[in-house]
Amino acid sequence: MGCSGWAYPSWKPGFYPASVSSKKFLEHYATRLNSVEVNYTFRSLPSRATVDAWLAQTGDGFRFSFKAPQRITHIRRLKECGQALAEFAEAIGPVAEAGRMGLVLVQLAPNMKAEAERLEAFLTDAKPLGLRLAFEFRHASWFDAAIYRLLQAHTAALCVAESDELATPDVSTAPFACYRLRKSEYTKARLREIAELLTRRAERGEVFAYFKHEDEPTGALRAAAVLEQMRGRAA
Repeated sequence: MGCSGWAYPSWKPGFYPASVSSKKFLEHYATRLNSVEVNYTFRSLPSRATVDAWLAQTGDGFRFSFKAPQRITHIRRLKECGQALAEFAEAIGPVAEAGRMGLVLVQLAPNMKAEAERLEAFLTDAKPLGLRLAFEFRHASWFDAAIYRLLQAHTAALCVAESDELATPDVSTAPFACYRLRKSEYTKARLREIAELLTRRAERGEVFAYFKHEDEPTGALRAAAVLEQMRGRAA
């Protein structure tokens, strides 16, 4: 459970104490949440030094998920991405080697319509790399039984995303699950429902859930509240 990013000075003092320096943001973040979705990788591949620093600032139970590069999702649009996938996998490899890997979010452009053959070719290219993939489709044409079967055949997850504009069907296609919670408003009652939903889903495998990052610490605080409720249920 976490947020899409952590490097936000505007989260002081609601989430980060006023005394915490920006260099210590991730370290403090990891005391309240146990995963993060790294959006940095959408535009740039991190250096080994950067990845090592991320690992050093978080504990063994902390998991990093990564957003697939825009070169793959928005420029090449999943077509002939073998080399780009290999470079991406190499960059985040130290996280996998440390046993700290969450999943890779493959978020497609809103105007990209369903293309089963292209998706299958991409999944085939990705398979040798051992990446745990979750696909966030933002065009309704992807929400189809044939696409779900294809994901299931390659042990890839359908990312269950909700925003003010679109809601993904909650269809399980993999042993693990990915939820992206991006609505502008969540009531306390809805957060309790989310905690119950994720707790039930976690009985069948690992679950990764991320609230939207904003200038205000709202998303991080929501994530912390849901995680606290889930831990209470487990206890």
